[in-house]
This record gives sequence, structure tokens and C-alpha cells, in this order.
Amino acid sequence: MRVLLDTAVFIFAVEAPDRLSRRAAAVLKGPETVRELSSISLTEIAVKSSLGKLSVSQAIARQGIADLDVRILPFTAEHAFQLLALPAHHRDPFDRQIIAQALSEKVPVLTPDMQFGLYDGLKVMW
Repeated sequence: MRVLLDTAVFIFAVEAPDRLSRRAAAVLKGPETVRELSSISLTEIAVKSSLGKLSVSQAIARQGIADLDVRILPFTAEHAFQLLALPAHHRDPFDRQIIAQALSEKVPVLTPDMQFGLYDGLKVMW
């Protein structure tokens, strides 16, 4: 199963795995799971770390990607077109881009953010 990790899930998995739900932990550990992280999540981590809102270094992010065997999903023009069509259920621009990617790619999002569930057609797992 292919799944797109929300930024929070990636950070939880790397820094505080006990904050993951049982289902999220099982999905992340599943041998058949294709774990993907948006390039937007890496941008979010970089921006929020530079503002002092996160303390995730480049080394920690790279190690987390390797340890979790995560594939990076680039943000494409098709994802941007999907973003243009999204209703304004969620105000966070990073999350909106991740939602657009998931809808465009037709993959579920692993997230603790229940606002993701407001988007028709988006499968949310937690």
C-alpha cells in the first residue's frame, strides 16, 4: 500500500514514535507499505526550523528518510492545479499542498490532523 506521510507524522516517527497512533505505527512498519514524504514537507521543516518552531536539522531529516525508507514525492504542476481547485477547509499552506498531492496521486494521507478529512475523496489514516 502506498501512503503519503503528513509532516507531523514524519517528525513523530523520527523524534517521538510514542506519539503515533497504533494504526499509524503499524502502517509505517508494514513491509508492504510504500512510504512517501512530500518535498513540501521538507520545505515546511526547513522553514519552521529556521523560524525556531522546529528543531529538525538536515542531518536528522536525512537520517529519518533513510531509517523509514521513505520515498520523496516531488510537487508537480498537476499537484498545483489540484491545489487551485481545493476548497478552503484548511488554512495551512503546507498542508493544503500535501492534500492536493494526495488527491492528485490518489493515495491516502497518514496524519493526526482531522481537518484533512473535510476534503471529498481524500482518504485519511490515523
